[in-house]
Amino acid sequence: MKKIILNIGGMTCSACSSGLEKYLNKQKGIQSANVNLVLSIVTIEYENLSKKEIEKFIQNAGFESLGEFKGIEDVSIHRFDKIKLMALGILVIFMMYLSMGHMIFLPEIPYLNHQYVNYLATILFLLTLIFLWYGLDILKSGVKNLIHRMPNMDTLVMLSVSVSFLYSVYGYICILTGYLNNLNALYFESTCMVIYFIKLGRFLENISKSHTKDAIKKLVQITPQSAVLKVNGEEKKVSIDEVKTDDLLISKSGDKIAVDGIVESGTTYVDESFITGESMPVLKEKGSHVIAGSISYDGYIEYKAKRIGKDSTISEIVNLVVEATGTKSKIQKLADRISNYFVPVILMISVLTFVLQIILGIPFEDSLIHMITVLVVACPCALGLAVPLVAVISNGLCAERSLFLRNSDVLENARNIDTIVFDKTGTLTYGKLKIFKIYNYSSYSEKELLNRVANLEKKSSHPIQTAFTVEKKLEVKNFKTLNGMGIMGTIDGKKYYLGNDKILKKLKLEERNKKDYDYLVKNGCSILYIVEEATVLGIIGVKDVIRTDVRETILHFQEMGIDVIMLTGDNQEVSSKIAKELGIKRVIANVLPNDKKEKIEKLVQDGRKVIMVGDGINDAPSLVTATVGVSINDGTDVAMDSSDVILMNNHMKNILDLIMISKASYRIIKQNLFWAFFYNICMIPVAIGLFENHGISMTPMFGSIAMIFSSFTVVLNSLRLRRMKNESRIKN
Repeated sequence: MKKIILNIGGMTCSACSSGLEKYLNKQKGIQSANVNLVLSIVTIEYENLSKKEIEKFIQNAGFESLGEFKGIEDVSIHRFDKIKLMALGILVIFMMYLSMGHMIFLPEIPYLNHQYVNYLATILFLLTLIFLWYGLDILKSGVKNLIHRMPNMDTLVMLSVSVSFLYSVYGYICILTGYLNNLNALYFESTCMVIYFIKLGRFLENISKSHTKDAIKKLVQITPQSAVLKVNGEEKKVSIDEVKTDDLLISKSGDKIAVDGIVESGTTYVDESFITGESMPVLKEKGSHVIAGSISYDGYIEYKAKRIGKDSTISEIVNLVVEATGTKSKIQKLADRISNYFVPVILMISVLTFVLQIILGIPFEDSLIHMITVLVVACPCALGLAVPLVAVISNGLCAERSLFLRNSDVLENARNIDTIVFDKTGTLTYGKLKIFKIYNYSSYSEKELLNRVANLEKKSSHPIQTAFTVEKKLEVKNFKTLNGMGIMGTIDGKKYYLGNDKILKKLKLEERNKKDYDYLVKNGCSILYIVEEATVLGIIGVKDVIRTDVRETILHFQEMGIDVIMLTGDNQEVSSKIAKELGIKRVIANVLPNDKKEKIEKLVQDGRKVIMVGDGINDAPSLVTATVGVSINDGTDVAMDSSDVILMNNHMKNILDLIMISKASYRIIKQNLFWAFFYNICMIPVAIGLFENHGISMTPMFGSIAMIFSSFTVVLNSLRLRRMKNESRIKN
């Protein structure tokens, strides 16, 4: 299965995005397509298709592919666009003056007043042609989407503008043929105002929407645009696109690392806080991994390029955030389903309004104005922006806190969490174990025994391997991981087993060193038995260090009424001791990886909303099973996790932020949807003319202004989330 993210042109409302998404998902070879209205992108999973074929599908749907997604760009706001808006704004005011100035006794303009009807009508007609040219993109989009049977906001505008313009042209022709009383049947100024206010609204909306992308844009801008290449001993500055895998690059004091790579020579301290959240500089020396975008504080290094372009850590992170904003939560899918029916329903209401009012004897002109006003006032902009705007801002806020979400469902699910389950080693603790004490029952020296253990452990991915250092490299054959027990391998033709007390049960060996075992457990050690063939060579007690922010974080969870559980494969005594230090009341120990999954399943079946926090490898089954799976990460491997959330800086307190952002974003989504629906419920009856007898009426001009106001309400309400960006804890 392949995946591609494409920039899309021609999307203006939720009817566009949902229509395109629906069309693409029907095409052979496309497994899934998710359209993001705010970012104007589509994420497509496909097979047996070329990029050209996919772009052809997009074109057939009435939209335009603008190429592969490479980053979030600022909305292009040219000086000429502002000048056009100001100039046409003056023309709109001038047209209003010509059409309605006499009603409020303003001075008349010579030859352009109601005494010179032909001149006045001609000027209004010619000015309207200017506005039709200005709004040609909207009109073309409206026609195109109607032809493709995907009517959208532009379709409503196109129909309202076309009907009012054509009716006005009919009145203008009548005036030219001598029927001067038809001046009152001209609605050229309304046609122009609808186009002008739609354009003005989009101009302002684009400026506001660009602020929602700030956090993602910052991520994109982390990677430098150039690099210093070392070729035949000479330094050469090249663009980032010219760098190839295994090229030798140089970084000096103050430089940004250009690509992910491995240090070949030199030393320096680098700032990796944008990835890890750690403010302390990290030492990089020969063999160290460096991440694109990290800043060299001092020193000089030469490093080989290993992961460039799309494969770099920061590119993976950006794509992760972008894809998460493109996935649809349940509430967004509901809003999209409503949008699919919304435009056709409005078209039907507008036609019925016109037909029924004619039947009821309401004048033709009034019926026509009511129909046009319904088309304008009910544009589904606000409804389409209600959810995706919040999704973009929320994902950005999470990214700033080193929380990278894989889908939008996380933001919907995290608000209801009532249980959080932690793995112990490497999660609640740093996973940087140290040897507390070793009991050597063998003929090997302690150094020799530890070297054999170290060589075996270096084959393992378990955090316990960090406690051992290889002094002399030995060949390890037939290495195997024994789930929930430990590891095994062959050195010099002899089988070695390392693990917990389950290893003894597996090998049917008797525990003869209970006193030593009890002492290590009493001191909070994790136990590692060393077995050669069928002989226990020794016991090693290793101790881990609890993460600095864990106690405070667990207290916060408990204050919020969230149950905290430790779920670990370690023994009950050690686990209970650490749990007591942390204030965790419930401990489930001696659990195999598959049993962890069953424990999480049981909690979920009991109606609990569970966050599982683990290392993303050993805990993969339980992470997938939980309501929300959170994996800690080493800051370099983003793509391999099976969790819903990747916690890049390993700070448990950021999980509190996830829950609070979830609650805040969901609250704002509900507010946005309320205002979007409330606006239409209130405006459509007014547009139909149901309250004219009470002195409440609306024209197409005011309908377009009201539509802009509704969209702005949703945008500004969504932007309230951005106020939280500098808060360490988001208040409920």
